[in-house]
Amino acid sequence: MASQMKALSIRQPWAWLILHAGKNIENRTWSTTFRGEFLIHAAKRMTFEEYDSALEFAYDLNPALEQIEIPHPAHIIRGGIVGTARLVDVIPPHIERPDDFPWHAEGQFGLILADVREVPFVQMNGRLGFFDVPAI
Repeated sequence: MASQMKALSIRQPWAWLILHAGKNIENRTWSTTFRGEFLIHAAKRMTFEEYDSALEFAYDLNPALEQIEIPHPAHIIRGGIVGTARLVDVIPPHIERPDDFPWHAEGQFGLILADVREVPFVQMNGRLGFFDVPAI
């Protein structure tokens, strides 16, 4: 039997910000009991409005990010595995933004990420929530 891993689809540019800009929280409307290593899947779908809104949030949070060349929407990698991370804990939505986790959005569950690293792109369809994929 082939080894399986969990994966989580994350829209761009959020996945890029996790891999390259220190985004250590993934905000969700749901919680999970899962803890451990998972694959970061860059979702295929992304609107220009979502992209612009994400960058506005990121620049407000950390103006130094404006000096980093974030890929243009036409060139940002989508539709496959782009990295790995370890989910270490979940911040409940009623907790105000902790100082260590400025990326946490109030009212959302904050999935706390560690050991983030980029991996070579592997094209793959995504799904909602954590899903099983063959280990890469």
